Amino acid sequence: MTDEIVRAEALRKTFTLSRKQQKIERTSERRKVAVDGLSFSVHSGEIYGLLGPNGAGKTTTLRMLSTLISPDAGDATVAGHSIVHEPQAVRDHIGFMTGELKLEGFFTPDYLFDFFGALHGVERETLALRKRELFSRFGIDKFAEVRVQDLSTGMRQKVSLVIAIVHDPEVVIFDEPTNGLDVLTAKVVTDFLLELRRMGKSVLLSTHIFSLVEKLCDRVGIIVDGRMVQDGTLAAVCGQQTLEERFFALYEELKGEVV
Repeated sequence: MTDEIVRAEALRKTFTLSRKQQKIERTSERRKVAVDGLSFSVHSGEIYGLLGPNGAGKTTTLRMLSTLISPDAGDATVAGHSIVHEPQAVRDHIGFMTGELKLEGFFTPDYLFDFFGALHGVERETLALRKRELFSRFGIDKFAEVRVQDLSTGMRQKVSLVIAIVHDPEVVIFDEPTNGLDVLTAKVVTDFLLELRRMGKSVLLSTHIFSLVEKLCDRVGIIVDGRMVQDGTLAAVCGQQTLEERFFALYEELKGEVV
């Protein structure tokens, strides 16, 4: 795989801290650099993982790539479109998923799928075909007319996932895919990501969980303090070490801390 479907070039993002945030961060600085000159690429048909501790800049990076926030400097292309200059074109090619996504409990999966399909401009016949395919593939068809509030946690997650790809995007971006999920629901999500790769999609995910990267990812980028420390295949990054051992060796080298 050599085709780059996502290419980030020197992305930078800073935020102004409130007094409360300054206390939490234990700093007198009013500005925080969340992402600092970050560059990496995602190849077509692969799962790429951004691995780093909380606060490393992973979520900020994914939000920039999803055009939810704009970079202060740098740019990125998704399917050949600039996140800075062509945000709508980028949105047409991505599905962005987060564990924080909450669907309105009053509505049914059937209604929500049609609603979001219409927002993406999916033609009615195409939308009906995708609904049958995805609802059947993920076992949602039997619950299509059940209100979301009455579904199990795992089924709600499945509904969220299929809605995110209602428009058949080439790239799926997922922030902390298993964060806060029980083991059964987490398996639903990981199985789904592997299924997306089998369907020929490209997946970019962020996580702080070593085993998740080892199970899912073709390549990994280790990010610390908003900077890319190392990226490549797991074999190239880790050598004779486990991913956990390699990560903490890099972290100790960068921070000068024993961990």
